[in-house]
Amino acid sequence: MIETSLQTVRDRIQQCMKRAGRVDEVTLVAVTKNHPVQAVETVASLGVTDVGENRVQEAKEKQLTYKGPTVRWHLLGHLQMNKVRQAVPMFDLIHSVDSKKLLDEIERVAAKHDIIQDVLLQVNVAREASKTGLTVEEFPEVRTYASTLPHVCVRGLMCIAPYFENPEDTRPIFRVAHALYEDMKQYFQPEQIQYLSMGMTHDFEIAIEEGANVVRVGTAIFGERVYF
Repeated sequence: MIETSLQTVRDRIQQCMKRAGRVDEVTLVAVTKNHPVQAVETVASLGVTDVGENRVQEAKEKQLTYKGPTVRWHLLGHLQMNKVRQAVPMFDLIHSVDSKKLLDEIERVAAKHDIIQDVLLQVNVAREASKTGLTVEEFPEVRTYASTLPHVCVRGLMCIAPYFENPEDTRPIFRVAHALYEDMKQYFQPEQIQYLSMGMTHDFEIAIEEGANVVRVGTAIFGERVYF
């Protein structure tokens, strides 16, 4: 089932890219939250190179028992301050950075490990109270601050659109996020800003049409989450 579903998602991405006239690449992050480590191993054996988790503890448990090909681990969910110490050594890319305070803690921990931590700045374009993320107004100040930290490397932007019955309604949200992403490139080193992470199972095709080059897809690959 996973193999068939994964191929369907890949086909949809390619068809969407073709419709949009895009010739670049879109990275598929398989979201494995609330699915067992065997699901991670299955998609990795099918060529998926990027997997995403929402919670540090769940990711840690999977990483300790994972026996598949090498993958890049992405942290997608809100990162609490008291979890930064664990998260920094675990994740290749943290998508959900949304404050100077969090940046400072990531900088402190990354410096202790003598590494540079790749992150995305999360922007709550739609101002949803239920979601974390910077407001559009807060974004420039935090973006500028992040550029001063030697052990933090901002690689782009992450956006989560509201859930709409009609995915077309996400298009204005994604357009704003894309504009912010493009604007970021003038504030950082050339080639540093590479990732625009937006779009999930319900709306990833609209996100790709609006410029996303990282999409986060779970349910369309694995089915409904298994809570354990």
